[in-house]
Amino acid sequence: MNVSHASVYPTIEDPPPNADGLNNAPRGVRMEDIQGMSGTPGDLTLRFCQLLFAVASLCVMATTSDFSFVSAFLYLVAAVGLQTLWSLSLAIVDIYALLVGRCLQNYRVVRFFTIGDGITSTLTFAAACASAGITVLIDNDLNLCSSNHCTEFETATAMAFLSWFAALPSFLLNFWSLASR
Repeated sequence: MNVSHASVYPTIEDPPPNADGLNNAPRGVRMEDIQGMSGTPGDLTLRFCQLLFAVASLCVMATTSDFSFVSAFLYLVAAVGLQTLWSLSLAIVDIYALLVGRCLQNYRVVRFFTIGDGITSTLTFAAACASAGITVLIDNDLNLCSSNHCTEFETATAMAFLSWFAALPSFLLNFWSLASR
């Protein structure tokens, strides 16, 4: 006979109340909620930093008139544009999850965020490295900074690297959460 007994499935009782008669145990705190994972205030902060630095890189590069002649700078604009859209959409999802109290630790959601973070952070890093190589070539090797916008190119490249530095913890924490399941 397959009947469950109390010894197999014991009942869990509430902890005894404190001296003042109230039970002040923290509720809604899970061990899986590490700051920086999806749906936490830490992740929202990382998403806003990604968004801020990607938009700054995009705006600085757009103010120059001759970035479109170099393919590495076009790649940088495309990569930080994609990073901007990705970070903005996930910041909106994080805001919704925090306001509603929804957990974003579903396997499919975490897998989607991990793949997206991996793709966008890799593209942003590659574009920043390519742009850094071109700015070093223009500035140090060719000594053509007087006729180009070297300061703007270097600033946009630095902002892209900062956006990548903010995207990397999101990717690593989501990947760790995905791998630990």
